[in-house]
Amino acid sequence: MAFKGAPDSVALLLFFVFWYAGNMKYNEYNTAALNAVGGKTSGLTMTVATMQLGVCAVYAMIMWAIKLNPAKLLGLQMPDKQSMPKITQADVIKSLKLAFCAAGAHAATVFALGGDPLFGQIVKSAEPVLAAIVGTVFYNKAPTFYKVCCLPIIVGGVAFASLKKGVDGSYSLKFDVTALVFGMLANAFAAFKGGENSRLMADKGIAERYGGVGNQFAVTQILGFIILLPIMYATEGSKLPTFLETLKTDSSLQFNLVMSGLAFFIYNELATYTLKVTGAVTASVANTAKRVIVMVYMAAVTGKVLTDEQKIGSAVAITGVLLYALIDDLLKSKKKTKAA
Repeated sequence: MAFKGAPDSVALLLFFVFWYAGNMKYNEYNTAALNAVGGKTSGLTMTVATMQLGVCAVYAMIMWAIKLNPAKLLGLQMPDKQSMPKITQADVIKSLKLAFCAAGAHAATVFALGGDPLFGQIVKSAEPVLAAIVGTVFYNKAPTFYKVCCLPIIVGGVAFASLKKGVDGSYSLKFDVTALVFGMLANAFAAFKGGENSRLMADKGIAERYGGVGNQFAVTQILGFIILLPIMYATEGSKLPTFLETLKTDSSLQFNLVMSGLAFFIYNELATYTLKVTGAVTASVANTAKRVIVMVYMAAVTGKVLTDEQKIGSAVAITGVLLYALIDDLLKSKKKTKAA
């Protein structure tokens, strides 16, 4: 019998730990990389986002070259074998819509977090609102009535987090426009990504040729990198020589750019491992807890203190997200109890 490593229960716990840690470190490395190129006003945010996917692409190709995926080592288990997928040209073409949405979600997230790492996280907690709208309009997947009732809680929380109390006691809207606009754009792209992913993997032939979600994620990142390259050149191409010169001489940029790309790839893989074997309720609670932990961590890293309005607003929004995720299961179990 081949040596497997740690028991699955231990591995699952470690996957949770490293999923959270990876997400936190990604946010930290991403912020540091953006600061290294001059911050949100440098005009190099798209370049950073694109290069992060470039790191993901290189990492994916290295995995295929050695035919091993080392992610499970973080769970003290033996690495999985991972060969290059046997997808066709037609499969790649069918995957382009998913890759475009994934690349858009990633780039918009980098812009949002570059604007304000904390408020960007608050805005991104409103993802279910966009998912409900996109699912209903484009994929004929409307949320239940009870889920719809949770959406105003999420919107209200984000709205309250956008308020600032003046010296006279009155409230006015004050927030980072970049974080709000690109955070909502990231939510929209993420909603389309979810729909396109479901549509693509419903094709059993494509799913079989990919040979697992690991390969699908890897191909999506490579295609996303290719998609973002011309956009990067079109929007920030004039500043590329400046970026390359900084990259050659600034060890902080080199380190944080590479580490942000690796952290992004690995934490997404670990999230897949954990959510695949946990129930819907556990997955929902885990995702909600992750956002809270990341916000607290980034507040500590950046030294930025959340305002009272942001604390209350984010708490309301995240509670709404948790309720949105759980409400159908909670009501279903309640009905079963009554029936019994």
